[in-house]
Amino acid sequence: MLIGLPKEIKNHEYRVGLTPASVRELTSHGHKVLVQSGAGAAIGLSDEQYIAAGASLAGSAAEVFAAADMIVKVKEPQPQECAMLRPGQILYTYLHLAPDPEQTKALVKSGAICIAYETITGPGGGLPLLAPMSEVAGRMAVQAGCAHLEKSKGGMGVLIGGVPGVPAAHVVILGAGVVGTHAMQMAVGMGAKVTVIDKNVDRLRQLDLIFGNRIHTVFSNAQSVEDAVLDADMVVGGVLIPGAAAPKLVTRDMISRMKKGAVVVDVAIDQGGCFETSHATTHAEPTFMVDGVVHYCVANMPGAVARTSTFALNNATIGHAVALADKGWKQALKDNVHLKNGLNVANGKVTYEAVAKDLGYEYVSADSLLA
Repeated sequence: MLIGLPKEIKNHEYRVGLTPASVRELTSHGHKVLVQSGAGAAIGLSDEQYIAAGASLAGSAAEVFAAADMIVKVKEPQPQECAMLRPGQILYTYLHLAPDPEQTKALVKSGAICIAYETITGPGGGLPLLAPMSEVAGRMAVQAGCAHLEKSKGGMGVLIGGVPGVPAAHVVILGAGVVGTHAMQMAVGMGAKVTVIDKNVDRLRQLDLIFGNRIHTVFSNAQSVEDAVLDADMVVGGVLIPGAAAPKLVTRDMISRMKKGAVVVDVAIDQGGCFETSHATTHAEPTFMVDGVVHYCVANMPGAVARTSTFALNNATIGHAVALADKGWKQALKDNVHLKNGLNVANGKVTYEAVAKDLGYEYVSADSLLA
């Protein structure tokens, strides 16, 4: 199979879908890899390293898309990339379709086989291809929130850990999954007062056993979320319903009654966001204000630490990439139910139920296409 690696074109997106080590893994299985020149240059991965791993170079993304049987990316294809996809071509990347009707429409029109990292499951449950970026985003959320609590960036001018005689900031974390756990670790380490809110009592028990009185665990309901948010200096939103739009846990009314200069960081923005006032932002213009509250809603947060993120992501994605290349998409999905769960769009049909429901498409099961 010929695998194509285009350069990412989303705003301030420097990650790359394949490292030279991943290219070597694919070429050692007898496959060819075509890399757009400069694809990894921003994070220190040179064309020479890709050539040494067995890749060939292309001068443009158009050449890569035209030649490749499978495209491996990081972020969802932008409109000009969707237009270059063709029927039967495999697209293997993050998609986040539920809050993105335009991308979904373009992928359906393309006839391509679109496999989303974020809905591929793991043997022990969870979302192993989403997890490494969730780890990065959770840690970055607190880092970004701290920076924007500074007065010069619109915040109230609070130091997250306080100083002797002055209280620490109150950080509220919505969701105790991968994002929430890593955000919590950062906030606790920086000396903040931390509240973690989740519906899973067993998960809250686990965190309580590990962190004891360094955190406050709270069962999630409308009242507890409102009480915590109104007292917070920073709120990190890390809730996720796999493949579906994120629930709006924090209403516009709650935002209007928060402390002026408080910061909300919406890590769920890829799935539409869990704050009613959220809309996606970029690294170039990461924040906006609503009722005096700073909103940080960058949709590709891990792109800011692109080298770390690229290597972490490749560790998780390369196994399935090799399987798709070795077996073809139909056999690879038949052999692995977890990879099959990643199929979101194929042959002009929406094959992920939550996406179909959220966007009003007829749901067509992956199994019906594999028969």
